[in-house]
Amino acid sequence: MTIQTLRTTSDLSSLLPLRSFHCRNKHRVVTAIPSPASSFSRLSIRCSVSFRPCIDIHKGKVKQIVGSTIRDLKEDGSGPVTNFESDKSAAEFANLYKEDGLTGGHVIMIGADPLSNSAAMEALHAYPGGLQIGGGINSDNSLSYIEEGASHVIVTSYVFKNGQMDLERLKDLVRVVGKQRLVLDLSCRKKEGKYAIVTDRWQKFTDVYLDGKVLDFLANYADEFLVHGVDVEGKKLGIDEELVALLGKHSPIPVTYAGGVTVIADLERIKVAGMGRVDVTVGSALDIFGGNLAYKDVVAWHSQQEALTV
Repeated sequence: MTIQTLRTTSDLSSLLPLRSFHCRNKHRVVTAIPSPASSFSRLSIRCSVSFRPCIDIHKGKVKQIVGSTIRDLKEDGSGPVTNFESDKSAAEFANLYKEDGLTGGHVIMIGADPLSNSAAMEALHAYPGGLQIGGGINSDNSLSYIEEGASHVIVTSYVFKNGQMDLERLKDLVRVVGKQRLVLDLSCRKKEGKYAIVTDRWQKFTDVYLDGKVLDFLANYADEFLVHGVDVEGKKLGIDEELVALLGKHSPIPVTYAGGVTVIADLERIKVAGMGRVDVTVGSALDIFGGNLAYKDVVAWHSQQEALTV
């Protein structure tokens, strides 16, 4: 889908100016420099990169799952490939993130079953205002999660249905919770050389491809974007630098990338490729989720990035 298609289905009169840059934290170095690609000045902004923690919940348990294997239950009973299952509760992880001063973390319910919903509620109650929540979110239930303590709700499949974007559903969500409470999950996979947004447990390709115009358009309806590089997510094979660079160059609102982080050097690669404008989530690689990357080292790296902006 291109922006021309979007224009035929919606009123773009409120479209934000192209290339409106953002930074999250209070302290920033902002320098106006001329751009050879345009007749006006653009902003070269040095931003700190934040580590966004995660709590993925499947059947009530905190797990790390290879995202590309998540699908509806097969007839033979096989399920997704699980990298790790924790004996700690979702609330315990929420308390850990709260103690370490990490904000904007993601609680993702992989399957909206009662056990997962209950575990997610416990996490939100443990860290009110510090976590976002996704998984089965729609216009009917979104406000209840905000009332339970979520800072934002994260939405994909409800908005991107049957391979297309349902703009009316997106507008309904904005009316219910407000743009400032909404995160759009634009997780994507490579298709014919472009990044196509995928839905329904990352198994279905939409006709919406990530580019500057699409990101500008969707920024009218969301406070942040969350983007999993599905082709590398959960596999600890390294990051998708091309995708990170696209997000850093084109996203006009805060954006978080997830997928493929294995070592601290990958965080630095994201910082460079994303021009200091892309936050990062780390899952399976962390030692708290059975990996080899020390959680405390990532938190220390995060603190160093914050210090750079003072």
